[in-house]
Amino acid sequence: MSIAISQLGDTVILGVGEQLVVSNRHELKQAFLDALEQGKRKFRIDFQNTTGLDSSGLGVLVSLSKRLREQGGELRLVHLNEDLRTLFSLTKLDTLFQIDEGDGGGAARPAPRAPRSPVRGSDQAEPLA
Repeated sequence: MSIAISQLGDTVILGVGEQLVVSNRHELKQAFLDALEQGKRKFRIDFQNTTGLDSSGLGVLVSLSKRLREQGGELRLVHLNEDLRTLFSLTKLDTLFQIDEGDGGGAARPAPRAPRSPVRGSDQAEPLA
């Protein structure tokens, strides 16, 4: 994997490759920390080309988010496909991260949530089969 690093205004954009997994998470972490050390405080992590993300990839994102928050920075995740959005929703990490629909220039929208199951005993619930 090779992290694509670019900048748009005062925002550092880190493009993740096809996968963010145990074998390559350190590359993202190092690129992020290098930019942070240079005084950068606004980041976008771009998942446009990403189809795979494992628990270590999620872990590094959580770690970087925490470090950036401690320094008053901003982190947004952009271009997540439907599978990645579902993963963030199921793990409740969509409440930790700002997830943008497009390139991060517009308003953030939360990842879609799975429909809730009907509650037994509720007047509005449908019968369970």
